[in-house]
Amino acid sequence: MYRPLFARGGCFAARPLARPQYFLTANGFRPRHDRQQRGIKTALGDEKTGHIKAGPNEAILYFDQVFPLRLQFLFRGSNPHKDLVKLMQRFNSPSIAAADPIRIIKRAIPADAPLKITEIIPRLNDGGAFVKFSHDAHITAKEIEGLLKAYLKDSPIQPWFNPWAKLRTFLVKGQPWVEDLKRIPSTILRVEFVPVTPGAGEPVALSQEDLYSLFRKYGKLGDIETQPSDSKILPKYAYVKFSRVRKAIMAKSCMHGFQLLEEAGGGKAGTELRISYEAKAKPHWIRDWLFSHPRIVVPLVAALLATLTVAIFDPIRTFFVKAHVTRNFHISDNIVFKWLVKQADTVRGTFGKYRPDQYAGLTALWEDRKQDIEQVQTWLLDSADTFIVIQGPRGAGKKELVMQQALKDRKNTLLIDLKPVQEARGDTATIAKAALEVGYRPVFPWMNSVSSLIDLAAQGAIGAKTGFSETLDSQLTKICSTTSGALRQVALQSRKSDDKDSQLSDDEYLDAHPERRPVVVIDNFLHKSQESSIVYDKIAEWCASLTTQNIAHVIFLTHDVSFSKSLSKALPDRVFRQISLGDCQPETAKRFVLGHLDADPDDAIMVEGKKVLPSQRREDLKELDGSIEQLGGRLTDLEFLARRMKSGETPMKAVRQIIEQSASEILKMYLLDIDTSSRVWTPDQAWLLVSQLADNESLRYNEVLLSDTFKSGSMSAEKTLASLESAELISITSYNGRPSSIRPGKPVYTAAFKLLMADHGLKSRLDLSTLTNLTKIETASIEKTETELGLLSTLGARGSPGVYSRVEFLLDKLNKSQQKVESYEAQSAKLKKILQAEF
Repeated sequence: MYRPLFARGGCFAARPLARPQYFLTANGFRPRHDRQQRGIKTALGDEKTGHIKAGPNEAILYFDQVFPLRLQFLFRGSNPHKDLVKLMQRFNSPSIAAADPIRIIKRAIPADAPLKITEIIPRLNDGGAFVKFSHDAHITAKEIEGLLKAYLKDSPIQPWFNPWAKLRTFLVKGQPWVEDLKRIPSTILRVEFVPVTPGAGEPVALSQEDLYSLFRKYGKLGDIETQPSDSKILPKYAYVKFSRVRKAIMAKSCMHGFQLLEEAGGGKAGTELRISYEAKAKPHWIRDWLFSHPRIVVPLVAALLATLTVAIFDPIRTFFVKAHVTRNFHISDNIVFKWLVKQADTVRGTFGKYRPDQYAGLTALWEDRKQDIEQVQTWLLDSADTFIVIQGPRGAGKKELVMQQALKDRKNTLLIDLKPVQEARGDTATIAKAALEVGYRPVFPWMNSVSSLIDLAAQGAIGAKTGFSETLDSQLTKICSTTSGALRQVALQSRKSDDKDSQLSDDEYLDAHPERRPVVVIDNFLHKSQESSIVYDKIAEWCASLTTQNIAHVIFLTHDVSFSKSLSKALPDRVFRQISLGDCQPETAKRFVLGHLDADPDDAIMVEGKKVLPSQRREDLKELDGSIEQLGGRLTDLEFLARRMKSGETPMKAVRQIIEQSASEILKMYLLDIDTSSRVWTPDQAWLLVSQLADNESLRYNEVLLSDTFKSGSMSAEKTLASLESAELISITSYNGRPSSIRPGKPVYTAAFKLLMADHGLKSRLDLSTLTNLTKIETASIEKTETELGLLSTLGARGSPGVYSRVEFLLDKLNKSQQKVESYEAQSAKLKKILQAEF
């Protein structure tokens, strides 16, 4: 290394030394001979004030491109300059030596430069270094700056970390602030104008032209923004924006603390520049554009979410629907589980009580309905694209016939019970129940409510809906669409590439092989037809698409005789294949009951070497025929009878208790005024049907429709009768597609109606209530007639012949209504006497 010394002639001489000219300490780079100043010259300025002061014949230069920018991440301690010393001393290699700031600054100063370096202060955050030097009085610092710039122009120095950059130096005009705060350099400088002496007066805010002339030399400027004229912020300021960070660093290092006196345009008190880095405002133009164009962004976000949902969740949901149809993960269909259940039943039958079959006794029923079962199986082998409808009253065994007999050996079946779906409260619960029936998961029904709130908020903000929220119809459509895709995959999963009909397309293959299609069974269709029909309509449309596209066979199970109205909307040009199930014949009903009694083999005993069944030991079976005649052939009632008989009751006693229980249900559900808010009918209308059906096997539909009791209701008579049919009080039979007759809703209701009519106290009270209401109706009619007669009487002799005809008609009507009122009053008086005297 070389040690610079002043020669006698004022020239800069150099001679080789064995040791380096400068050494690196925590207080900066120092010459070896300057030991007296070592304690007061630090990297934080003189006496750690943060400022570097230059005395007479002294000046400060700032060298750029000495360190890489933001090197402070390597030194996270409290003293990064000390850490740099330790790091530099740890290495002794040419590459590290080339990065030594002493060598870089030595190369930047020519050997004949008329100066003496007294201190070097590195600035890691700024990527440069301050060099304090002294010079002779016959040469100015400005001239030395010019010499160094000319030297660096002729002999440029490229830093090791950036071969395309060049080392630059400028004379420090102000008083630099060498703080060690955690501030990141920026291209924007905030220049504040303060008086030279605090409190001396108001400084001058420099114009853009003055700032340009002061700062342009350090690098290209992007913009200069002065303080608004109406701003009250003090001290006054301006923003100077550079194109590069290092140019802004150079300007701050050289111009901080620069003073403009009065003669230089700084005002009477003078103006001092205080410069700091201003955090660069990140241009969030993407975010700003998104928030300023919600009409474009919100639909795009909705489309993106929908795309992600389809791409991620739809395959998962299809997988679960397929597993639900094929029952691959149902433990009850597992071979090992079936074997364990069989072994457990064997052990239980040996050491304990035998568990009877829950469908015991149905053998006789299936034998009676064997033709219907074979008919359904035959239809499933046909490729006709229409519905199969099994219609029958509740408790007729529709579901058992289809699922346990017709589809007994069928693997891929999907049972959808619409009763819980229709009875669900609210759209969220309806979606959850519908998804559960088909195995559609994962499902997020609560998101529908959240999306509705977002949509409502967006509509208030931008004036249009976002499309996030979905209606119940769209949600059901999505579930049905996913299920259709899963059913199609199930139908085609057994197809192989080497089949003889492999050349057929998928649609042609499914049309040619109807036995490969899965079967969809819709249970409780039109369970509550008087309520909202959106679920039924959507299911009907979906099932129509399944049949017309040859994806699956569809079987509807319903108790409603008017099912064709709803299904014809989905398939208007098809003839449905229908099986009507009624009540069992007396002989079949008797065999059904006996089958239940003999279902448990443990109840059989040995008598004289012969096995005697429980039914053979009973002495009261002679009552069974008469009991079944009263009870009817409804399966649910027959099963109830068999259970009571098995518990030890006689057939007549069991039937009597069933009839009494049915009468109590009728009284509570249809006749008493306990809770009429959910009823469409009045107790008088229900009592009219009960009283007449107790004496007649059936009633004419139109006769009931035109009765005074049904005409006086708030709802039309047709809707009232339909509601009573849905509530199972009555059943309406049709002839040529029109309602023809009215019968009891269950066979046992005939006996229950008679039991209610035998209660004279109940009959008198309900008849009295009916007569009271009829009296009110006729009284209202009389008042209306009298009002009209009063108006006609004002015409007098001016009336035309038509007026007299109208008067005669009203008088005749008034007479008839009066006769009815008198009759009702007479009957009511008798009933009141009966109630007062006997009850």
